[in-house]
Amino acid sequence: MCPPAHNTTDEFDEEDLSPSKSQVKREMHALLDLGKTLIELPVDRLKQLPLSESLYEAIRAAQRINSHGARRRQTHYVGKLMRDAPADAIRTQLDIWANGSREQTAGLHRIERLRDRLMLDDQPLTDLLARHPGVDVQALRAQLRAARKEAAANAALPEGREPQRKHYRALFQALKTLLDAEQPAASSEPDTES
Repeated sequence: MCPPAHNTTDEFDEEDLSPSKSQVKREMHALLDLGKTLIELPVDRLKQLPLSESLYEAIRAAQRINSHGARRRQTHYVGKLMRDAPADAIRTQLDIWANGSREQTAGLHRIERLRDRLMLDDQPLTDLLARHPGVDVQALRAQLRAARKEAAANAALPEGREPQRKHYRALFQALKTLLDAEQPAASSEPDTES
């Protein structure tokens, strides 16, 4: 009798291809964490995700539960239902929402820095007007003058008095409107604010 043939390096058993218990456990914990993230989302965001009806209802039920133990059990149930959900598509959408938010915040910070430079010097205004020839120059200059005057008045306020920010905020809004209007064209231009 011949001994049974042993596997060579070119052959694999089904067992060799299945994930380890540790890997399965990590994946289940990742799905549970994703479920916890979904429970924290507002309803309008949940409706935009590719969730089954049962998963959506389980998430909504978890959002309504106040008892710690009951919420934990419901969260684990959501994690179990996540096994059949398109987790990659959900993660992709969550990432888009998170990164879009970061991009918007960065854009607002750029506008704030531009406003602060405009408050100190006229050169940034000259540069801005050169980049945007169609802007209403008189209105922008008047807004800038009012914001500078307001800042000077705030500097002279006695301690304890609340400073006025009306024109300072209005200048920000004017810049935001101007830069938002140019956004599609500006995506290919380099940032010249530094």
